[in-house]
Amino acid sequence: MEKHIFCAPTIFGLEGVVRDELKHLGMEDVAGEEGRVLFRGTLEDAAAALVNLRAAERVQILAARFEARTFEELFEGTRAVEWERYIPRGCAFPVRGHCVDSQLMSANDCVSIIRKAIAVRLGSVYHAERLDESGGVRQIRFTVLRDIVLLHVDLTGEPLHKRGYRPHAMEAPLRETLAAGMVLLMRYRGRDAFRDPMCGSGTIPIEAALIAMNRAPGLLRHFSLEDWEGGAELVRAAKDAARSREYSKEYDIEGSDIDPEAIEVARENARRAGVAETVRFRRADAREFVPPEGRACVLLNPPYGVRLGDGFGAAELMKSFGARMASAERCDMGILSADPELEQWIGRRATKRRRVYNGMLKCTFSMYFCGK
Repeated sequence: MEKHIFCAPTIFGLEGVVRDELKHLGMEDVAGEEGRVLFRGTLEDAAAALVNLRAAERVQILAARFEARTFEELFEGTRAVEWERYIPRGCAFPVRGHCVDSQLMSANDCVSIIRKAIAVRLGSVYHAERLDESGGVRQIRFTVLRDIVLLHVDLTGEPLHKRGYRPHAMEAPLRETLAAGMVLLMRYRGRDAFRDPMCGSGTIPIEAALIAMNRAPGLLRHFSLEDWEGGAELVRAAKDAARSREYSKEYDIEGSDIDPEAIEVARENARRAGVAETVRFRRADAREFVPPEGRACVLLNPPYGVRLGDGFGAAELMKSFGARMASAERCDMGILSADPELEQWIGRRATKRRRVYNGMLKCTFSMYFCGK
């Protein structure tokens, strides 16, 4: 089977997590870059990555990388790609992407130039003056970053954070990929107790349960690769292999929230994810949180600078929570926050910090490891 270079875009700050995931899957030539991780393999490997990656946003073929400061350079660089390897006769090839810190700053103009260049190449190869685009779709994605053009053929469809279990979410939901990345950064694998005392729609505990069970995050959804010739069989085989690696035992995973509506949403999402018997949810006030006895991981995404219904603010909430955790000598703790004063509110310095983006919001993931 032909080998390709694949690109797995990530949330900034999770490149190392995705790199480790790909190495664990046995991928070749894994290399992390800013906002992405590259690896080499076959479409069979791509199917395994799509089904199993927890913290990546997409899996796509890297078709080309070149420098371009003018539209002419963009056109010629794009036309030189062997697009016939990826786009069969009769397939549509919509183009989308973005430009950052580059001479070429108009994404709309880049879309037009890239699409025209691909059409010229395919028209020449397929000996067609007018291309038929009525038979399937190959999504082309591009990035122009500091004058370097990356051209990709998408294998994903909906981004990987859309697992298929969360049709309902509370306001400002956390991406599933970011939640899973934080669980992995906390080194949680299911042996210890796990708590999220501000769980909202349940994303963090659900992802923790999937990790504890070794259940692949892509089992419930469709991927664009399945629309390629032979792709459906590759994805089906990857899902079957993933299911054979699941664990089944008792876990101590709990999410709580002060909002009863959030708890009902979390329970429904857990049911859809197939972990309703693995994770439990209950209504509780984080200010009254009692850490578990013994080894535990406590992970939360508190409200950022928001006044709660009774006038209790984020600073007071985290000071109260920090006091509750002060005596929890065997608890690791992770907190995602955009508030620069978080560590002051908690009352101690983090063991490690990781800069990440929650949507467009720059945050810090503060990790406290007990070492016991």
